[in-house]
Amino acid sequence: MAAAAVSHAARRFLSPRLLVASRHLHASVSEGSAREASTSFIHPAAIVHPAATIGQGVSVGPFCTVGASAKIGDACQLHTGSHVTGDTELGEGCVVLTGAILGADLPGRTIIGENNVIGNYAVVGVKCQDLKYKPGDECFLHIGNNNEIREYCSIHRSSKSCDCTVIGDNNLIMGSCHIAHDCKIGNNNIFANNTLFGGHVVVEDNTHTAGAVVVHQFCHIGSFSFLGGGSVVAQDVPRYTMVAGDRAELRGLNLEGLRRNGFSDQEVCICY
Repeated sequence: MAAAAVSHAARRFLSPRLLVASRHLHASVSEGSAREASTSFIHPAAIVHPAATIGQGVSVGPFCTVGASAKIGDACQLHTGSHVTGDTELGEGCVVLTGAILGADLPGRTIIGENNVIGNYAVVGVKCQDLKYKPGDECFLHIGNNNEIREYCSIHRSSKSCDCTVIGDNNLIMGSCHIAHDCKIGNNNIFANNTLFGGHVVVEDNTHTAGAVVVHQFCHIGSFSFLGGGSVVAQDVPRYTMVAGDRAELRGLNLEGLRRNGFSDQEVCICY
């Protein structure tokens, strides 16, 4: 009965957390008009390969490049000096800010869903840093919808063709975070600045990290957990808990996080 109550509570709070307000900050009046237009605007100083697929209402700013295999969905905005290369698909309504690089000229694919914001100088969908990667192997990255990926983040493709780096929906990934090859990130997570995930890390839903957190490869971070600032996490983190320290130790339940996510006092007591 206790487990069922907690499971029911968790399911209730997995609904999408839209980042609409943040996106409005990025859109100027002219860019908003470009979203609504039925035809796309490509700045004369942009380089768009004639074989690229460009949707309706797309705005491509000056000094952008779009590769031959790229697919840009409807109402996307590519700000000045951003780049989409390789076999990369960008869903509808995405905003790619100045200096961001999406994809790479590698075998495999980068797929980015709808309504994502890619921050300034972020690097998303490039080759992994795993020395076991063999040149020529296919590698993959799949990002869901409604994510905000802030400035200077790096997100790498998988290290082998049978795997995939995956990021779900409605995540806020703050500046200078790193998500390495073959990670599996769920939904509704908040990663504060300089959160670093080694390869093959699994993060469930509704987790929260404070700044400068390091997570060792192959660790599993459970839903509704909190990782304290400056923590070095070298072991799995159970659901609903809070860890902190070097090396990180269990500090009890993530009480504040559970309450913010709508768990009742009774449900919190069940977690004990």
